[in-house]
Amino acid sequence: MVDARVTRRGFVKTSMVAATAASVNWQATSSLGMDTIPDEVKNTRSYNEKMEYRRLGKTGLWVSAVSLGGHWKRVDKVLGTASEINPYEGPDKQEDLAAFMKNRSEVIDRCISAGINCIDFAGNAEPETYCRVLRGRLDAMYLCYSHPASELREPPNCTASRLVELFEAGLKRCGMEYADVWRLMAYERGSDHSQADVDAMIDALRIAKKKGLCRHTGFSTHDARWARKLIETYSDELEMLCMPYSVISKQAAKNSLLDTLRKHDVGVLAIKPFASNSLFVGDGSPDSPHVEEDDRRARLAIRKILGNPAITAPIPGLISEHQVDNVVAAIHEPRTLNDAEQADVELISQEVRDRLPADYLWLKEWEYV
Repeated sequence: MVDARVTRRGFVKTSMVAATAASVNWQATSSLGMDTIPDEVKNTRSYNEKMEYRRLGKTGLWVSAVSLGGHWKRVDKVLGTASEINPYEGPDKQEDLAAFMKNRSEVIDRCISAGINCIDFAGNAEPETYCRVLRGRLDAMYLCYSHPASELREPPNCTASRLVELFEAGLKRCGMEYADVWRLMAYERGSDHSQADVDAMIDALRIAKKKGLCRHTGFSTHDARWARKLIETYSDELEMLCMPYSVISKQAAKNSLLDTLRKHDVGVLAIKPFASNSLFVGDGSPDSPHVEEDDRRARLAIRKILGNPAITAPIPGLISEHQVDNVVAAIHEPRTLNDAEQADVELISQEVRDRLPADYLWLKEWEYV
């Protein structure tokens, strides 16, 4: 089913005007504490007066202060399947598929009900999985599109024409005329890309936007220094960044990427807020004896991250309606941590550093951002 939100032709005519208006009229970046909520915020997708909304940088999109990451790590613990479900590709057993899709639908339903209105795709199975769940209601959420197998991590894709061709093919598979944001996925170590790769990425983003395949453009990387260089060089094309920012992260005293993001009005979706589940004591099972403690830790992490105004929204992967409710509850708790909570976060952060698995030790590089 084709998304009937706005036709591609329609938004191509209006997006430049809308973006200019947003950049001129909006100094506020959060609905929190506004005496009167302006129409531009109220008209965001799936608006809920109890949710906080934040402006995703120069895109002008108002997204929920906690949005949804596409990964479904540990979903097998909720479903009770006999084997682990791949957190990026989904079930490999047909008998698990129906329960998996039901879970994804329940999580999306609860998100929309609570006013969570943005989802980021970051795995090969995620675009089609979530667009299937959202069929007939794609206008309920802002969709930040990425499909790793079709983007820069695969060397044969590193020409502008090929990137755009694969992006358009992906949209068709999903039944979409366009994506709200195309955020191209680069290497985790972005500096491994050649200048030719970068040129291809920027040209592809320009072409896709001009063709009406996406409304806004951005990128993702795990390389802070490279991200800063690109934003300083291509600020018109890079409207948002998807980057790690976890419970252990804080602003660097100098040469901070966060300062560059603020200077260039770049929106930020923060991946790995829970440090790839290293934050938690339990394993994600709904009957775990650690559920209450893990819920508390999740809320503390969300509050700490939202305390940095350079971050638009953390985007945890959520695997149950209960987890959705818990992160929404964090929105309503005091934004500033008290002394006891701050001390607790420091202790928990040390646990996280000690608990990180070998393939996530790189998160320590994102402690000072």
